[in-house]
Amino acid sequence: MTTERTLGIIKPDAVQKGIIGEIVNRIEGNELKLVGVKMLQLDKKRAEGFYAVHKAKPFFGPLVEFMSSGPVVVMALEGENAIAKWRDAMGPTDSTKASAGTIRGDYGTDIQCNAVHGSDGNDTAKFEVGYFFEPHEIVKYEWL
Repeated sequence: MTTERTLGIIKPDAVQKGIIGEIVNRIEGNELKLVGVKMLQLDKKRAEGFYAVHKAKPFFGPLVEFMSSGPVVVMALEGENAIAKWRDAMGPTDSTKASAGTIRGDYGTDIQCNAVHGSDGNDTAKFEVGYFFEPHEIVKYEWL
């Protein structure tokens, strides 16, 4: 097994529902440590930069509008196979196809308002964590 780092975002819909704590509990329940946490209000430019890989896709504009519509919580997560664990905990991107017991299945409403974001691979995770966190903002600690 490999210790990895990945990015998680609690999206505006989940922040507005008041379920930040529930999502953090699920993260820790999946043996993932929060090693960096920030609450931010993304402006349009920062959201566009983060999702630039999707710029040519039809959902780009609505996604940028949604992600800049309210506060988000960005989190650097760390643990054994962190990327796969976080993606399993989230469930599929389209909340209408997500099983009960996953974050998106329990709290999402559709493909956009799906409560959380997670990196889809190692290269993406490195870019995404670096997009929101400077190296000195990532902490190291051991669970007891």
